Amino acid sequence: MEPIALAAAAVVGYLLGAIPSGVLVGRIRGVDPRTGGSGRTGATNALRTLGIGPAAAVLVLDVAKGAAAAIIGAWIAGNGGAAPAWGAALGGVAATLGHVRSVFIGFTGGRGVATGGGALLVLVPIAVLVATAVMLVVVAVTRYVSLGSLIGASAATLTAAVLFVAGWVGLEALVAAALIDAVVTYAHLDNIQRLASGTERRLGSG
Repeated sequence: MEPIALAAAAVVGYLLGAIPSGVLVGRIRGVDPRTGGSGRTGATNALRTLGIGPAAAVLVLDVAKGAAAAIIGAWIAGNGGAAPAWGAALGGVAATLGHVRSVFIGFTGGRGVATGGGALLVLVPIAVLVATAVMLVVVAVTRYVSLGSLIGASAATLTAAVLFVAGWVGLEALVAAALIDAVVTYAHLDNIQRLASGTERRLGSG
């Protein structure tokens, strides 16, 4: 039953993560965020296309679905004879992937930062606090949200590694942080190219 339970945790996590919060919030305003800005469905593009209030709602919903995926994944795994912590890790990683490649909107989506952060809030909250602080500093200094997100995700992985070595978190937390970091980096490949060429859009630019 253990493999089945872990697989179920991953499937449920993916489907939760795939819920396109940005598109659903956009429908209330009569605007599809995919038609403007970066074409993504996350909070940053919602800010560009929908405004501050809707963007805040998208952020909260994206974080919530990542956290829910981890919590439900732990429950599914625990009831199926598997380790709840690994169920949480698989659910959270799958939710992040679902957000980036949503089956409900043609395998498009956001960058995975908020959803992955929500999952890590359940698994290793200290890493999220460190990552958020690092991201805010980078964005404040450079005004590149993408760069802040990338460095923040790496900071979460590094923090999880330090906590694992210290014996404060389990291997599942480190694995989840590293995989979420990888998904976030993959989702930012176009941003990385623009950062390298100097054409990336800064926060607040037209």
